[in-house]
Parts: sequence; C-alpha cells; structure tokens
Amino acid sequence: MLKQEVVEGPVRARPRRARTARLTVVVAVVFAGGTAMRLGGLETGFLLVPLVSFTPYFGVAALVALACALWARSRAAVAVLLAVCVCLAWLVVPRAVAGEAPAGGRPLRLLTANLNGGRGDAQVIVDLVRKLDVDVFSVQELTWAARERLTAAGLKELLPYEVTQPMPRGPEGSGIYARHPLRERSGLFRRVGHHMPVAQVALPGGPAVEVVVVHPVAPVPWTVDEWEAGLSNLPPAQAEGPPRVLAGDFNATLDHVVFRRLLGTGYTDAAAATGNGLAPTWPNRVLPPLVAISHVLTDGRGGAVATQVHDVPGSDHRALFADLRVR
Repeated sequence: MLKQEVVEGPVRARPRRARTARLTVVVAVVFAGGTAMRLGGLETGFLLVPLVSFTPYFGVAALVALACALWARSRAAVAVLLAVCVCLAWLVVPRAVAGEAPAGGRPLRLLTANLNGGRGDAQVIVDLVRKLDVDVFSVQELTWAARERLTAAGLKELLPYEVTQPMPRGPEGSGIYARHPLRERSGLFRRVGHHMPVAQVALPGGPAVEVVVVHPVAPVPWTVDEWEAGLSNLPPAQAEGPPRVLAGDFNATLDHVVFRRLLGTGYTDAAAATGNGLAPTWPNRVLPPLVAISHVLTDGRGGAVATQVHDVPGSDHRALFADLRVR
C-alpha cells in the first residue's frame, strides 16, 4: 500500500500541473491581446474605449499573472507575460518619472476643476485659488447657481476677469476666470460636446496666452462617436501665434489613442511631465479616484514645473493644479 501511494501521488499531480500550465497560457494570450490593442490604438466601441483607461491596472494584473506562470512552470506563458510586462512598463512607468523642468519663462499658475453639475464646494475652490495663488481657473459643469456661489465665496476678488458660459443645470456649462484681462476668442475650432470657451489671457511680460477649456462628452455607449469627435476637433499645438494651453476634463486618459494623437501635434501633458501622470482624478465619491481624465496641456512654448491634485467636496472629480512656465 505504501508503495502504491508513493507512485500515485506524482501521477495525480502531473495532470493538475499540466491543467494549470494550460490555463496560464490562455491567460497570457488574453494579456497579449489586450497589450496589442493598447499598443496599436485599436480600442473601439463602448466597451473597449472605457476599458483602455485602466491600462496601469492591467499592468499590475500582468505582473500577478507572470508570478502565477512562474509558479506553474509554464515556459510559454512566462515568455509571453514577460514581454507583456515589459511593454506595459514602457507605456506606464514614464508617467511617474519627472522630466526636466522648463528653464525660464513667465509663470502661469492654472487650476482646472469639474464641479459635477455645479455641486462642487465653491468655498473650497476659492480657498484653493487663494492658497495656490492661481492666475487662471478653468471650470467645467458650471451652473448659474454655482457661478453665484463662487462669486459669494470671493472668487471675483481674486480673479476679477471672466469668460463664462454657465447653464441652468447639468454638465454643459464652462468658464474661465483670470487674474489678468481676458479677451474671448471664437471660431478657433469646431466644438463637439459641452461648452468649451476660449480666451486670451494678457499675461504680463509678453504676448497673451490662449487658454481653451476642454470638456467633451463622456464615452458612454451612445456617445462614443461624439466623444471621439470632440477630442479630434480640439485645436492642435502651434509654433506661431499666442502660446496655447488646453485645460479641463478631457474624459480621456493618456492611454486613449485619440488623446495621444492630440499630444502628437506638439502638446505636453503637465502631470506626466512632472511625474504625476498616474495621479487619478475620477471618480471621487463612492469609489476612490481610479483614472486620470483631467489634464493641462501646453504647446512647445510652455511647460510645467509642478502639478497637484486636490479633493473638492460635492464633486466627483479632483481638481488639477499646474504651475506652468510660458516662454
């Protein structure tokens, strides 16, 4: 009996380990497919577009899968998952590494916040503007009531100039508040989505700086095409004319191909450039923030020396602050 038990133990273990190895190969193929989709910018439709936002978490899951493949001693799965992890690290890790800070330039301290249909705490916003010594405030989902609360909290005393397009309710309203005089611009691009005002800020010491409030629709199942059109129609970076800054709730992450195309025109993401590109901004209510969809972009004549994210009670978005330098 003792001899039979010694023989049967490894016999039963081998099929079990073989099944585990086959399963790890299947998992590796799934991870390889997801990575190929991200590398090729192949996300389409109402399912893949939101899912690609979670690429950093996909990278963590790939590391766990690699550990399982090593335990199962599946050489094929280990090889595939090792390549997957290298590719995902190449995509994600640079966002947590600060680049070289811009040398010189005029300071432009910018805050952008989504008020969640006007529900964001106005006093907290004004306190942030005061504490951070903000020059320009880009606000999304601005309602008439929220505008009144911001004024009552003292925003106009700090940022007396404004170009605002509030709405009675909902996500459509937006606006720009500034410490320096503003001149509204129109016709810069074809707006697809919510209100996205444009204004030139008379920043001291040089030409005006053009600020675009960005807020396309969210990519829910029935608006994915409109979301993509909203991002595709944003004005590209330019080498001539006033320096340009795009700031707001893009409803897109650094992993969306349509957002990367916009960056490819010559913009730099301020958070990623300062090593803060993995700091999530949404959602921030029942769930903790998971993805970074608020951004500040500068063209080739600007850059960021620091960025921060801040909670805003009442809003499902965190505010994003960028300390910029404009040449």
